[in-house]
Amino acid sequence: MQRVFLDQNGRLRSGWRAAAFLISFLLIASGLIFTSVVALSQMDLGETATGLLPISIPFVISTVIALLLGWVCLRLFEGLPFKALGAAFTNGWARNLAAGVLLGGVAFGSAALIGVMSRGLELHANTLSTPRAIISTLWTTFLIFLVGAASEETLFRGYLMQTLARGPIKWFAIALTASLFALAHNANPDISGLSIFNTLLAGVWFGIAYLKTRDLWFPFGLHFMWNWLQGPIFGINVSGISTFSPDPVLRATDHGPAWLTGGAYGLEGGIACTIAILISIGLIHFLPILKPTPEMLDLSEARLPSGS
Repeated sequence: MQRVFLDQNGRLRSGWRAAAFLISFLLIASGLIFTSVVALSQMDLGETATGLLPISIPFVISTVIALLLGWVCLRLFEGLPFKALGAAFTNGWARNLAAGVLLGGVAFGSAALIGVMSRGLELHANTLSTPRAIISTLWTTFLIFLVGAASEETLFRGYLMQTLARGPIKWFAIALTASLFALAHNANPDISGLSIFNTLLAGVWFGIAYLKTRDLWFPFGLHFMWNWLQGPIFGINVSGISTFSPDPVLRATDHGPAWLTGGAYGLEGGIACTIAILISIGLIHFLPILKPTPEMLDLSEARLPSGS
């Protein structure tokens, strides 16, 4: 019976570690988020705060809980420091973040280009909104997508995936967390089979990105830039949601077919997105300049660096 819970080194098995983290996260985060939403509903906020805070604060709470709980689990179950989580300012973090932002932009640009070249997607300047409204949309969505990407990456590619990936079957860690990532988007508006598949594929994309650098900065950069370009820059629905970007820089007209351009769900619901993500996965896999530092490689494989 002991072997069910403990490995040959007497350490709690990775599946139980992941389950302990996830259950604890759901209990703590749901309670705090509910409390914050109720508290905000009782406050007299300004127009900007009314639109920004109810969306961003739950993301902030989720991020903080995922990081703190991940740290506790690292220390308790594996005897590792916070930096092993990949969210600290370790050597190379800025380079990995910049690489993620750049490649995230290239990936989304590729998907948009496929849509435009096929004549399924038409883009034109937004002349209906005032410059002030466009600027307001840009900075508010910058904050929303920043904390949104942080919350999802710290949860799905943080301790949950990392503790499973310490074993020899890393593809299982990626597949499981990508499935949970897709499930978390299952209630989005205008969901379809292809959009669910693309969300699952995006989870694989971000998981591979983590393994490439062994920190969260690279997948965070990919995730943030894809969403921010898609909504407030290109004026395309983000995972079926249009309310985040009321006054984008560009206006997009979707002529379809929906299987190519995604229809009301946005590009993430079409084959253009599938192709772009697959190309980006290949690019990440083969790029020699993207690699983990020796310290992060040792920490991610649960081997403390010599002298630590």
